[in-house]
Amino acid sequence: MTEFPDHPFWDFSLRVYMSPGVGAACVELQEAHQLDVNILLFCCWVGASGRGAMTRDDMAAATGAVARWHEEVVRPLRAVRTGMKGGMPPAPDALAESLRRRIQKTEIDCEHTEQLMLAATAGDRADAARAAELRAEDAAANIGLYFQALGRSPGDADRKNCAVVLGVAFADVAGARIAETCRGIRG
Repeated sequence: MTEFPDHPFWDFSLRVYMSPGVGAACVELQEAHQLDVNILLFCCWVGASGRGAMTRDDMAAATGAVARWHEEVVRPLRAVRTGMKGGMPPAPDALAESLRRRIQKTEIDCEHTEQLMLAATAGDRADAARAAELRAEDAAANIGLYFQALGRSPGDADRKNCAVVLGVAFADVAGARIAETCRGIRG
């Protein structure tokens, strides 16, 4: 079995997603807009890592790099896993739950693979010295660009969910500044 290489995007995603409230915020955004949470986190990481605001071409490269993988691998696994939640009669509950957990592990491995595919599109142009407030603005601009690419317009609830994610990704930026930055997210 091949081991996953270490990557700062994966580490960033785990830290952010596993923080209180972030998972729920991401799932709400996913369900409301059919967005790919990995791309949402990528938008944040690109900004947080000092890679700046993405261009339309950058976004097209990132979304294009993972579109087929996400549609044909990640989403179907998620559908199977969520469909098995609470059991699948007549299968014994304990067996169905054990299988669901293994599918979830495989789903996470597939998401990890997707994140490595996304990271390969990011390049090495990071500016680690860029001020945190500016990196947060870049991340919010990247999220707005992703909404545009999806042809979606975020509402107030979406902006609040984005603020939850960015608030964790940029813990060193004041919450009021994050909220103000997220109010500017447009689709």
